[in-house]
Amino acid sequence: MNPKIEKLIKQFARLPRLGTRAAQRIVLALLQDKTGRAENLANVLMDVAQTVRPCPICGVLTDADAPSCEFCRDAARANGQLCIVRDLSDVWTLEKSAVFHGRYHILGGLLSGVAGTMPDDLNIANLADRIRTEMISEVIFALPNTVEGKTTQHYVMSVIGPDATPRFSELASGVPLGGDLDYLDDGTLSLAFGGRKEL
Repeated sequence: MNPKIEKLIKQFARLPRLGTRAAQRIVLALLQDKTGRAENLANVLMDVAQTVRPCPICGVLTDADAPSCEFCRDAARANGQLCIVRDLSDVWTLEKSAVFHGRYHILGGLLSGVAGTMPDDLNIANLADRIRTEMISEVIFALPNTVEGKTTQHYVMSVIGPDATPRFSELASGVPLGGDLDYLDDGTLSLAFGGRKEL
């Protein structure tokens, strides 16, 4: 196999949820396409890499020249609810299901001794100040129902502090043990949000 093609396959295979076989199919499709799809993809990737960055407030990806993301700028979302999620894909899942209309805070991962993810690796430094500034009345944890998710949830609650004014809640029924938001349907997410329980 051509070394350049092999290198490209390896890069695709490093993406989450893509193995070597899927990466080979993607690369083959791009190379055999006569419409310029590969070049268009490369241009779009370069544009996104150069012009998109995490929102300094919540972590949602937004335009580099914008002071904050669409969620943080939307006054209608300043309803006192803050949903804490692991990553951007969780925000996309919740937005698609239309079960949440407040603001988000992306942690950027979960605490894990095995993976080596420590508190300093997470986006929590500005969280307590943000809760005070935005007058948050409810912090909703929409983290995976795993050991890492629960550990992270307890740690974040301790960082916010026992004297914090917001109430804490977590998603209720419908989220199976070990479950990720990515795999839940809209109806299950709606039930989980509607039946969230106070912590």
